[in-house]
Amino acid sequence: MATTPTPLPPTAPPKPSWDPQGASRPNPWLRPTIRIRLTLLYGGMFLIAGVVLLTIIYLLAAQALHVGNELPFKLVGGSVQPTNNTCPEIIGQSSPDQFNAVLNTCMKEQRQLALDGLLRRSLIALLGLSVIAFAFGYAMAGRVLSPLGRITRTARQVAGSDLSRRIELDGPDDELKELADTFDEMLERLDRAFTAQQRFVANASHELRTPLAINRTLLEVQLSDPQASPELVQLGKTLLATNERSEQLVEGLLLLARSDNEIVDRKPVDLAEVASQAMEQVRAEAEGKGVELRGQRAPAVVQGNGVLLERIALNLVQNAVRYNIAEDGWVEVTTESRPGQAVLVVANTGPVVPAYEMDNIFEPFRRLRTERTGSDKGVGLGLSIARSVARAHGGRIAAEPREGGGLVMRVVLPV
Repeated sequence: MATTPTPLPPTAPPKPSWDPQGASRPNPWLRPTIRIRLTLLYGGMFLIAGVVLLTIIYLLAAQALHVGNELPFKLVGGSVQPTNNTCPEIIGQSSPDQFNAVLNTCMKEQRQLALDGLLRRSLIALLGLSVIAFAFGYAMAGRVLSPLGRITRTARQVAGSDLSRRIELDGPDDELKELADTFDEMLERLDRAFTAQQRFVANASHELRTPLAINRTLLEVQLSDPQASPELVQLGKTLLATNERSEQLVEGLLLLARSDNEIVDRKPVDLAEVASQAMEQVRAEAEGKGVELRGQRAPAVVQGNGVLLERIALNLVQNAVRYNIAEDGWVEVTTESRPGQAVLVVANTGPVVPAYEMDNIFEPFRRLRTERTGSDKGVGLGLSIARSVARAHGGRIAAEPREGGGLVMRVVLPV
């Protein structure tokens, strides 16, 4: 009878070769960390300042003792003459007791003068050493913290969408260098991520536009056939409208993806000209809906991308025309220049908008009404694109409900 072999106990899983907490550094106490460097720096400063102050006090005390122990009189030809002005009463004292009393008083005054001089000179020396110590400490602190300034400047450049910048900090292997190296690694990963995003946007732009363009061409060719039945023509028009809506959605998504980053290549752009161009593009639609376009547009020049800024104005004016009242509606477009700012304001008549909806209308695919399909008022990306473009230019956009119905859209951009 065969015996069943005893199963071996399960072996422990292999230990990971990578330590998630980081490899331990050899001799951590010998590593020139910021704590050790600051301790040595300020400890050495205090030691040097103490030695200098002790030397100065020693010299001043020696001088004070020399002045305090100096006799206030001298014998000349058998008579007593004072050596300074501290003891003029010593002249003419014939009695030994009176002479000793006056001499004792004079010595006390002379010692007091010496102590006062010592205190005065010590305070002056202390003040001078304090000024030197503060200046030296300020210079040393700036030298120690200079890598932080370099990290900050690089972070500001990166905030301007210049992800190719690196700190590349050299020097001792301390906490600041470790922080800079970690920051460089993070920038490298962000750079790769943004590069992949741009590549994806470019590929998606081609892959999504091409089939939609082909569908539009095929539908237009089919609709141009004079032998097509009415049902086929109606179906073609419906499909063509759906295809056009898909094209708008793709264009809006791609523009929204491209406008999320800050604009680096900037040129002077007049908001008045941009707003006028947008109004001309929407004028036919506005006349068809019976909406009046009006407003005064003063010159307001900003630094930015003209195409994207025109998209802001076009989206706002289109929304103002489409979301309007049936009769006697109007859209007012104004521009003005303020100190350090340029302002574009688009106001319109329309339905009453609750104040709590102001933040929601800037979200993608959000509208004031509940419909999401079958609407001729767009794909719900206009205000999202406008907000992204405004942020990319360092500005902001805000919506306010207008009294009586409608909205007031205000775009503020730095000049």
